[in-house]
Amino acid sequence: MTSEHPMTSKRNARMLRVDQAGEFGATRIYAGQLAVMGTRGPHTTEIAGMAAQEEDHRARFDAMMAKRGVRPTLLQPVWSAAGYALGAATALLGPEAAMACTAAIETEIDRHYTEQLEALEDDEDAELRETIREFRDDEREHRDAALAAGAERAPAYPLLSGAIRLGCRVAIRLSERI
Repeated sequence: MTSEHPMTSKRNARMLRVDQAGEFGATRIYAGQLAVMGTRGPHTTEIAGMAAQEEDHRARFDAMMAKRGVRPTLLQPVWSAAGYALGAATALLGPEAAMACTAAIETEIDRHYTEQLEALEDDEDAELRETIREFRDDEREHRDAALAAGAERAPAYPLLSGAIRLGCRVAIRLSERI
């Protein structure tokens, strides 16, 4: 569907689609982690706080998409299941692995949002640009909090982090196109 919003080019519509998918996926990851860890495990307060922030991000992207006539990715059901499974699996490995998941994903999202901001530098769509900038700063805080909470102490951290980062990059590319 082509957007009727005057500032939503095809490129910007793809940005909205992939960013909403990412925020949706993040809510599912945290849901999986909290389902395994419960409410009293280490870092659950931090995870719940990050989950609430990701839910706000998703809702704001949902509203922007509706206003601009941008469809969500067709892969949303896949990201729902995959996100929940990733969250549950990392939580089963332990609280540091759950934090390693956050650190890895937020590292990729920081890179992704920064690339988008560079592409939007001279774009007239100030709403999209400022929303991405705000969310990128929040994601950086999540990454830093996860690292401070012991992400790098997770079992096989380099392998775990590398695999999650690769999966995140693949999900980004697929969601931009499908």
